[in-house]
This record gives sequence, structure tokens and C-alpha cells, in this order.
Amino acid sequence: MIVKLLLDRKREGRELAPDEIYALVAAYTRGEVPDYQMAAFAMAVCCKGMTDAETLALTTAMRDSGDSLSWDDLPLPTADKHSTGGVGDKLSLVIQPLAAACGLGVPSLTGRGLGLTGGTADKMESIPGYVAGLSLADYRKVVAACGCSLTVQTGEIAPADKKLYALRDVTGTVPSIPLIVASILSKKLAEGAGTLVFDVKCGAGAFMKTRPEAAALAKALVAGAKGAGRKAVALVTAMDEPLGFTVGNALEVQEAIDVLKGESGQAARSPGDVVELSVELAARMVALAREMPLDEARALCRARLADGSAWTRFAEMVRLHGGDLAAFQKELDKVPPPRLVVAAANGFVAAIDAQKVAQAAFELGAGRAQATDAIDPAAGVRLLVAHGDKVSAGQPLAELYAPARPERLAVAARLAEEAISVSGDAPAARPLVLEVVE
Repeated sequence: MIVKLLLDRKREGRELAPDEIYALVAAYTRGEVPDYQMAAFAMAVCCKGMTDAETLALTTAMRDSGDSLSWDDLPLPTADKHSTGGVGDKLSLVIQPLAAACGLGVPSLTGRGLGLTGGTADKMESIPGYVAGLSLADYRKVVAACGCSLTVQTGEIAPADKKLYALRDVTGTVPSIPLIVASILSKKLAEGAGTLVFDVKCGAGAFMKTRPEAAALAKALVAGAKGAGRKAVALVTAMDEPLGFTVGNALEVQEAIDVLKGESGQAARSPGDVVELSVELAARMVALAREMPLDEARALCRARLADGSAWTRFAEMVRLHGGDLAAFQKELDKVPPPRLVVAAANGFVAAIDAQKVAQAAFELGAGRAQATDAIDPAAGVRLLVAHGDKVSAGQPLAELYAPARPERLAVAARLAEEAISVSGDAPAARPLVLEVVE
């Protein structure tokens, strides 16, 4: 294989054969292809795109660069949900144990956040003692014991993806649908779940800002998953406003626990959008994996959420990961009182800008600019109002928490004030699910 010839052909927009792509990825994983040539390949793909066959070949080559898990010994159908990421997106903390309570095995490799807010692993690690970096052997034991596990990708899973993603991050080649699909799917296929449900976020607080972009990614993910022999569906969901009332790691865990327990906790009311999307996405997993009518799957998910079964699964998963939920609650109780953001005028909450809320949470210490940065688990924003609420001047709109960075409260408060728009007219209701791709 002469890499330069492959680069020339891809630069010209010509199709590469699957075995050529396999050879390129394998050589890169072994260190035989230098970063500058792989960066050129990524840029050519970013500019010229890939056919479905090329994308599938890249995906499976990256999957096969490391270990792949099999769950044949698990006497349950397996499924997982992947989200492209959003502000306040704590859905995995609800969906995975909920789907497990509905009779699925849910092996879920997750990640840490790099940016304005933390990833799922960061959220779970805000629980004292929780180990998000299990070995593959321990990961398998937890899934077998309670039906689900939330742990980070290990070095054995899709190492080519880890190398290529780091390169894309510094060469301006992240926004390419074939490369995004290969990155997501290589890990999910190696994870071994038989059914994959994708939550593709769309809007100001999402990676995909427009509906056509989000729909294109959703279609590519479903096509790739089916091409690799998996059952799959994707939902394009709204991400112009945060999900739920909390943005921040421990705050989001607490909100997820409240949803699992059927309580409103410290919030004035239950986050209806979190409940609705969690049930819908979990039901899609159950319907496909168990070959059940979707309406029956929805009813089953609602029942398992209501009877405490999903909460029991979550609590057991946390225990098996070494986490201490009692200590978590004690840590929350010690957090200093928040700074309030109040309404400047009477009116209705017309919009809540997800990106600005995320920026406020980042200022407070909930995210990281570099992989080595520390996150403050207790930092974040708790919204006290939702889209369409009627408010009065002086009414509290949000609480800001920054135990480790109180000097950033003023900056975060300005961002939160800008994020919450109040107008004289009640806004129209906003749909959560924008499109379904099957």
C-alpha cells in the first residue's frame, strides 16, 4: 500500500476500496503511517466525503483495530443508546437502568466531556467512590449482575478511533459526517450491543446546529449500524434549550435520581422533557431488542419508572461501581448557598439559550478546556423556570453554584441573565422529537 496514492485518489473525490481503507487504518494503528498523512486523509474526507460503502469500511476497520465484546453468554437481548451530546443531557443516567429494568442488557461505554460541560462519566464520578474506568472484565460482571453499566472506553476498544479523533481535533476535521459516524459506530459496534438507538441533538446547544445536518447524521448512523448487522433507529431531538432544570455534574445526577424515584427533589416540579425523552428513547430500545410493539414498550417503560424498578437498577449499578449514594447526598448538602438570577420584568419565558447556560456552567467550573483540567462536581446552574412559564419582576429564575470558583459568579450571572429571555407574549410549545429515522 502506497499511502500517497490513496491520498491522491481521495483528494480527487474517487472511491477507495474497503481493503484499502482497512490497510490504511491498520497501518496507522501500528504506527506505520505518520500523523501528517492521516491528517491529510481526514482533510480529504472532510472536503470530498465518502460513499456509504467507504464509511462502513472505515467504521469496521476502526472497530477491528482493537477488541470487540460479545454478549452471547448474557441471557438477554442487548441494546444501547448513544447521544451526540447536549446541555443538561443526563438522559443516559435514566435510560440505561430503565431499559435494564425492562428486560434488556445495556452495556454502555461512555465518555468524559471536553468543553463547556462534563460527559456522562464526569457526572457519574461526582458520586463518591464511583469508578468509571472499569476493566473490561469488571464491566462484563456489572452488566451481568444488574443489567447495565456506565464506564469509559478502555484502551482495548477501537484504539484507531482514539488516535484519529485526537488528530481531527487539532486539524479542523471534526465536522465531517463520515468521520463522525466512523468514530461513534466503531466504539458502539465493538461494545457488542445488538440494538442501537441514536439521539441526534439539533439546535444552538448541539454539535449539529441545523435540522438538515442533524437528519443527515441520523440517517448515516442508522445506515452504518444496519450495514454492520445491528438493529437501529435514530431520533433527531431539540437542543435549543437545556434538558431538564440542571446543568452541571452532581446537579444533573441528583435530577436523574429524582426522575428515577418519581420525585421532584429540590426542583419545584419534575423535568417533563427528561421524563418524556427518556421513556421514548428507552421504549425504542425495548421495542427493537425485544421485537415488541412500540406502544407496548412505552407502557412498559412508564410502568418500570413508576414502580421503582429503574431506580433499583441504578442504585445497584452505582454500588457495583464502588459508588456511595449516601455520601453523594451529604456532599450536596454541604454546598454553599447559590447566587440567584432574577427576572427584570413581568412576562413569559420565551426561550432559554442552551449555549449560554452551558457557558455559565463552564465559568462556574462544570467543564474543562483541556483534558487535564479538573472539574468541580458541585458547580453548575439550576434553572427555576421552564419554557412558557409566567414570571414576575424580581422572581428567581436560576441558581448558580460555584463552591470552588466564587470569583466567577458575576460573569456566570450575566450569561444566565442573557440566556433567559422574557417577553410579553406566551411562546408556542416546542416539540422535543423533530424526526425519526428508521
